[in-house]
Amino acid sequence: MASPFLYFVDDRLSLAELTAARLDGDVVELGDAFIPADAIETQSLRAGSLAGLLGETLAATHLTAAWVRGAIPDPPARHTVQRATTRRLHYTPARTVHYRDLVVETGDLESIGGVLVTTRVRTLVDLCRVDDDHHARAARLLAADDRQLVDTAVSRLEAGSLPHKRAALALLRGIAAAQGALRTT
Repeated sequence: MASPFLYFVDDRLSLAELTAARLDGDVVELGDAFIPADAIETQSLRAGSLAGLLGETLAATHLTAAWVRGAIPDPPARHTVQRATTRRLHYTPARTVHYRDLVVETGDLESIGGVLVTTRVRTLVDLCRVDDDHHARAARLLAADDRQLVDTAVSRLEAGSLPHKRAALALLRGIAAAQGALRTT
């Protein structure tokens, strides 16, 4: 069920009405939707704003999942989505979407705001396996002050055979070392 705080274009209001409401300061943009200007931006609202993009067959992953979880303040320019069903999809992604055709295992998914999002551990593992500053920064922010999350992600990477595993482990160990240094000071 969609949140009553989410306004999608042509659902209850037209684009013109939502634009006028935004100019009046009544609503603000959130992902692919609008919310009342005084609403608190939650994980559920961020995730729910992607309902039209994700539907029931796609899951938010990587930077998109990090944004839903509040690790980064703004949605990524290109949402990363992955198949959340075992059957193949005939999906033609838009330019604003990076689509990964591999299925995300059910145990790596949770429903937030009516859409599927990778778990915190899976999101952290995915972020660490991408070699760029945006993903590394998001990983650090997602793992901030949560040593158990980092330890679980390290254990998961050590147990499996994944691309970019060494770099991901190095990043996670660096995050763990920084967390340890913060505790002793």
